[in-house]
Amino acid sequence: MEELKNCILSHVAIENSSMENILNVFTPLKVTKGEFFLKSGKICRQMAFIASGHMRMYDIVDGKEITFWIGSQGKFITSLSSFIFETSNNWNIQAITDCELYTINREHHFKLNKTEPKWLEFDNILLANSFALLEQSMFSQLHTTAKQRYNKLLEEEPELFKYVPLQYIASMLGITPESLSRLRKMH
Repeated sequence: MEELKNCILSHVAIENSSMENILNVFTPLKVTKGEFFLKSGKICRQMAFIASGHMRMYDIVDGKEITFWIGSQGKFITSLSSFIFETSNNWNIQAITDCELYTINREHHFKLNKTEPKWLEFDNILLANSFALLEQSMFSQLHTTAKQRYNKLLEEEPELFKYVPLQYIASMLGITPESLSRLRKMH
């Protein structure tokens, strides 16, 4: 739980008693490689902090898996709109490697928003980061080359290339596995 505590503290200053109240509602969960945290069509009732491992968010379009995002250690993962609005979820969230998660259910999340101002502050930062990530992803797909996207990912998250199958990385970058292979040879 130390990883989760450090993640929160890296964004907001918080008293020990408030931190304890927050950490107490998180539940440890181990997810094995290939196991689903969430399937498309279900309502998402949990948000997870990834203490270790890698998870991917993907959808199946015309029979082909399209990876939207790969979450790694120190990041939160959920189907945001489904979690907040209790709507049907569009994404599959699956463990790429064995993962250790800390999960919070929707009820506890919203209760903390009312009772712990620092959790609400942290939650607002998570939401802002999610929107920023979406904006960056959209901009990147429209205005950067495959090579630029590859180089940026390699610079920001080099460990992905050690633990995540290349077809998932290629899909997330919006290129074919063959194109990714060529880019890696050039690097």
